[in-house]
Formats: sequence, C-alpha cells, structure tokens
Amino acid sequence: MRAYRLKPSPAPGGAGASNRTVAHQQVDLVPERFYRDLISGMRNGVIVIRRDGTLVAINDAAYASLDMLPGSADVGRPISAVLADVPEMVRVLEGAFGSDPLPNRAEVKLARTGRSIGFTLSLVRDALGIVSGAALFFRDLTRVEQLEERERLRDRLAALGEMAAAIAHEVKNPLAGIEVMAGLLKRRLSDNPEAQSMLADIIGEAKMANAIVLEVLDFVRPVRLQVEDVSVAELVQDSLHMADSLVKRGHVAISVDVPEDLPPVQGDGHQLRQVFTNLLTNALEALDGQGRLIIQATALDRLPIPSTPDHPPGAGVEVTVIDDGPGIPEAMQERIFSPFFTTKPRGSGLGLAIVRKVVDAHEGRIDVQPGLDGSGTCFRLLLPLKPSMEHAPLPQSDNGAPGGPRPR
Repeated sequence: MRAYRLKPSPAPGGAGASNRTVAHQQVDLVPERFYRDLISGMRNGVIVIRRDGTLVAINDAAYASLDMLPGSADVGRPISAVLADVPEMVRVLEGAFGSDPLPNRAEVKLARTGRSIGFTLSLVRDALGIVSGAALFFRDLTRVEQLEERERLRDRLAALGEMAAAIAHEVKNPLAGIEVMAGLLKRRLSDNPEAQSMLADIIGEAKMANAIVLEVLDFVRPVRLQVEDVSVAELVQDSLHMADSLVKRGHVAISVDVPEDLPPVQGDGHQLRQVFTNLLTNALEALDGQGRLIIQATALDRLPIPSTPDHPPGAGVEVTVIDDGPGIPEAMQERIFSPFFTTKPRGSGLGLAIVRKVVDAHEGRIDVQPGLDGSGTCFRLLLPLKPSMEHAPLPQSDNGAPGGPRPR
C-alpha cells in the first residue's frame, strides 16, 4: 500500500508553523487509502474543492443528502458543473475563499428538493499555511426538522386537546338535551306542519353541531397507531362503501385501478380508512353527481420523499384520487390542509387537516395537483411500506374525549 507523503518543508513563522510541520510529518506515514476510506465512511456529507473550484472529493453521504446519483467521473470537474442541480451548495463553496469568518453550523434550503442542509465550511491549507482549497461538511436536517415540528405540533395539540375535550364535554350534553327535547315536542305537535318543519331544522342543526364537536376532538386527539399489515385494495374498497353511504354517487363514473397483489403497508387500518374515505367523500361532493372519479395505486421501489443516510428512501405505495370536478384554485392549494379552512358552506374545515395528520403519523406525504386533463383535482398519497415509527406519539389522557376514559 502506497504511503501518503508530503514534501519536507521548512518551518517559517516560528513555533506555530514548526508544530504544524511536525503534525504533517506524523500523518505522512498514514496510507492515502486511509483518508479516502475515512471520507467515504463518514455519515455526514463531505465535499472538498481546490482553490480553482475543481472537485477533489465527495462521499456517498453527500450524494444522498443532495438527492444525486454518484458519478465516477465527477472528481476533477468544476464544482459548478457537478452540483449544477443544487446551485445553493455551489454558492456556499465558492464563497469559502471570500468569507471571513466562515459559516459554522449554518443552514441552507435547497429549492429543487425543499431539503434543509446544515453545514460547516473550512479552508484547506498547505504546510505553509496557504489556502489551497475548501471543505464542506453537511447534513440533511429535513428529517430532524420534521421530527421537531411533529413534536411541537404534538405538544400544541395535546394542550389544545385537553381544552377541547373539556369544552366538548360541556357542549355535548346541552346539544343532546336540545335534540331530545325537540324530538319530544315534534311528536306532540304532529298535526302542526309549520312547527314540524322548524323542529326538524332544530334537530338537524343540533346534529351538525355535535358532528363538528366530534371532528374537533378527532383532530386534536393524539394519533395512536395500531400498526398492522394493511391491504391497500381492501382500504380503497371499504372507503368507497363508506363514501357511498355519506354522499350520493349519482351519475359519477368511478374507476378503480388498484392491483390486488400490491404489497401491504404497515399502518393503522382504521385511520387510513378514514383518510381514503375523506378524500373520496370530498371528490364525490365536488362532482355533485356528474363526472369521473379515478382511484389508482402503484408500488414504488423508492419513495420520492426526503431521506437521510440514516433513513434512506424505502419502498412504498403511491395512491392517487383524481376527479374532473371544478378543481382547487392554485392560491388555495397550500391552505386546504390547514385546520378550519373550508370552501363548503357547512364544512368544519377539519377533514383534510385530519388526513394530513394521519398521513404524517405514517411518515407519508400527501399533496394536491391538477386532475384530469388539467382540470379537477388529484390528491397524491405516498405511504412507506415499513415506516420507522420512531418518536411515535405517546399515550396521553383524553380527559373525557369520546372513546377515552371519562372523568369521575
């Protein structure tokens, strides 16, 4: 094995330079292969360039963090050409020779993938202290930020859940009393059509208010996953039956293209069924009895969602729910997953917020795109086959929420 050896050099500049020369002489005997293996084995991304901007070294972790495929001919090429798809990183590296001080534990957002990259930049100096290159050490923080955001959301929802559960407990009883008393009065006034109509409205409004209370509780309640192998084909069929019972299908033509042999996903069947039911119900409501609804599913070897070397992209399933209804204006597409945002005259605005919450708990991704022929709506759902389920929500008291223990 060939030794990596620097040329002997004088020690100008006094004791500091002399010590640096000694250090170089001590590492002279370390094989060059050791340094290559050291960089290759690092779990953080490493990119090293020369003073003229050509690439000296890049490891697999760097390629993975930047969502790039390793290129055997990259070394020796200009860094601006190698990282053409991530110009943010090029600017960071090219700024190394003009910045003082250099960025340390800084962060940059990649426009192409949306990933957050945390990085530290260092200069490479030769034995004489002359800058000969720059080294960038970085890590994909996207998953860390997602976990932190999930923790923050869980804390907020836990606090909100306690308050909502207490309010719901106080509101549900009067609502039940209104509904019962209106029902009794309706029986007594069976010969008064005008009173019958007014009491029917009262009962309907009371039921609507009760449904909103239950949806609020569903949204703020911490997600507890009962994980099992779930068949996507069965999920879709069950959800279609549920949606049919909630919204009249009318003349909507429904097409289902979900192979029976799709690999099962590990998840909570009940909550995933709620996800698909909400999406299908929304589509049927938007179509209002006319149009087309298509449900498709396919297996993916590698999900196109952010990952890190510690959590490489895994296999998953992509499900799309497409309709040719009126569609969602682009300006509203980011808001439709926000709690209490709705375009329906009587909607609570929590259906899609609950959908995203459940999908996030399964470490999946949901987005919205234009539907058939550029019109309508397409919800695309990505679910990993085997989510890591790390930092799963901890059990918390419901304090009287439906389905949970009642206070005594």
